[in-house]
Amino acid sequence: MKHQIDPKIDCVFKALLGAENNRNLLVHFLNAIISSDLSAPIDAVEILNPYNEKEFLEDKLSIVNVKARDAQGSIYQIEIQLVSYANLPERILYNWADIYSQQLQSGDHFRALRPTYSIWLLADNLIENDTDYVHTYKIRDNKGRILNNHCGIWLLELEKFNTQQVETEQQRWLRFFKEGDRLNDEAGLPDWMTTDEMRQAMNTLRQFSDKERDYDAYQARQNFLREQLTIQHELDEERKAKLEALAEIERLKALLAKNNLNS
Repeated sequence: MKHQIDPKIDCVFKALLGAENNRNLLVHFLNAIISSDLSAPIDAVEILNPYNEKEFLEDKLSIVNVKARDAQGSIYQIEIQLVSYANLPERILYNWADIYSQQLQSGDHFRALRPTYSIWLLADNLIENDTDYVHTYKIRDNKGRILNNHCGIWLLELEKFNTQQVETEQQRWLRFFKEGDRLNDEAGLPDWMTTDEMRQAMNTLRQFSDKERDYDAYQARQNFLREQLTIQHELDEERKAKLEALAEIERLKALLAKNNLNS
């Protein structure tokens, strides 16, 4: 490989899991991530928004999530998110609800609705004061009973994932997305990467590395995302400063009120 490629960059991520020639990778990824919630392994899926290299690489506003449907009609959404922000949980829930509700057309009955699962790979931590790197959300009552099996949201926090001994396919995929930008098959792949699926994933990374047009597009997407991350960081810092200023004002008000009460 001429260049090391980060699989978290949106165009690479979409090519890995959203391209028709990598459909088996998507099936393997879904089974690896949510196998414990499946009554049976997924055999095949239809990609609802397949990766189109020409359209995607020339359009900065391309949709970067992957949507697929299995033979039973269940819908899967997979998305990569490089930075966390205050309203990300609301966006995650809104996206799930939007995909779920879009199943019904005029005249359809509610029985036409099928389970909808959202999987979010988060490069930045979202859940504070918790060392778990996998979080699964369902619709439950106060006794833990599930309302139905139609909702599932998985948050996978890559920054918290530090498992060195890969024991499951889920761990293999998470390590690939976290450390993929350090891999170079010409220098030799580590043992945990020597499966057919990981070699196929590396072939996609090699495409972005070795084809000049694809690498130029990769760099353009990377720079665009850096700009967005910088803007988000500046907004977060501004919001933090405002909150600290408001807290200081409230502290001074309380101090003044206390002094007036004692005088």
